[in-house]
Amino acid sequence: MKEKAFSDFQKIGKGAWAGCATDEDWGNWHWQMRNQIRSSEDLAKHLTLTPNEQAGLEMTKTKLKLGVTPYFFNLIDTQNPECPLRRQVIPSKEECLVSLGETEDPCGEESYHVVSGLVHRYPDRVLWLLTDRCASYCRYCTRSRIVGGTGGLAFETDTEKVIAYLKAHEGVRDVLLSGGDPLLLSDEKLEHILESLRVIKHIEIVRIGTRVPIFIPQRITPALVARLKRHHPLFMSVHVNHPSELTAESRAALEMLADAGIPLGSQSVLLKGVNETHDDMGCLMRKLLRCRVRPYYLYQCDWIHGSAHFRVPVERGVDIIRSLRGFTTGYAVPQYVVDALGGGGKIPLNPNYVLEHGEKHWVFKNFDGKKYFYPGE
Repeated sequence: MKEKAFSDFQKIGKGAWAGCATDEDWGNWHWQMRNQIRSSEDLAKHLTLTPNEQAGLEMTKTKLKLGVTPYFFNLIDTQNPECPLRRQVIPSKEECLVSLGETEDPCGEESYHVVSGLVHRYPDRVLWLLTDRCASYCRYCTRSRIVGGTGGLAFETDTEKVIAYLKAHEGVRDVLLSGGDPLLLSDEKLEHILESLRVIKHIEIVRIGTRVPIFIPQRITPALVARLKRHHPLFMSVHVNHPSELTAESRAALEMLADAGIPLGSQSVLLKGVNETHDDMGCLMRKLLRCRVRPYYLYQCDWIHGSAHFRVPVERGVDIIRSLRGFTTGYAVPQYVVDALGGGGKIPLNPNYVLEHGEKHWVFKNFDGKKYFYPGE
């Protein structure tokens, strides 16, 4: 699909799978997972690989694996090697290059593992990694050390030990379910997890981090949504990076979740060649609102091994926030954050609107650069 009408919600057809997939197949998330593109041979059936991509594919057996659902592949412009969606899921040789400062665990999660699969960094909230599988694999993944089964660490999680830990730590109020992608678990297993959390009285909210509505919207079924709806307050953070990722199918999936009373927020990663322009980012944030998703976080790309070709300067992220603040609705302005190297957590970054302050006055600059005096208290 050509990235030209970014603001449209296009319906994605079966494309190259038209001759081998029925409508029932195409709409079945299990079929989509079984038919993931997983090899250079699979890819070669659908696009001409560049030498850069061919070299990148050679290392997917020892680094982050290749995996793209047929649905998401049909969003890619197969004639354009610089397609923003293609860059996100097709390996490149730059992933083999480790730049100074890059690490396998840039967010320092391993040092905060308290039991198998559970990360407890912040005082009142925890991260529970439920699986190492994704519907498609993002080439800048901050957990490539464990995701997909080809990284440097074996993935492990122990439900009984996690629940026991959470019961014993009454200060934990918020549990984030992530991975991999937790929505790839079966309906029954996911509900068992939610039920186990809901009997712990001091846990106030549960969040799910996912890219499923973007990579495989067929997974969002009435049956799944009915089960999720039983466990409010339940929140969902949806990873979306480019306006073209929001199609008629993904919009329908997101609206089904919203109709079930699940508040939706977005997480986007600032990526070179994907979304670093003001126009692309502004279009993405407004399009998210039309899908009933509140822009939440814009992440600086983490210093994961082989990610230098994706990173842009921090100043660029601040400038993008400046281009949104005041020029579009405040609901469309995410919080720009850097995940501090070594486990320092999320650090918010914003344009500086304070020009001067003293004991009895402040001088501010508004969104279009005009100065305003404000009396001190």
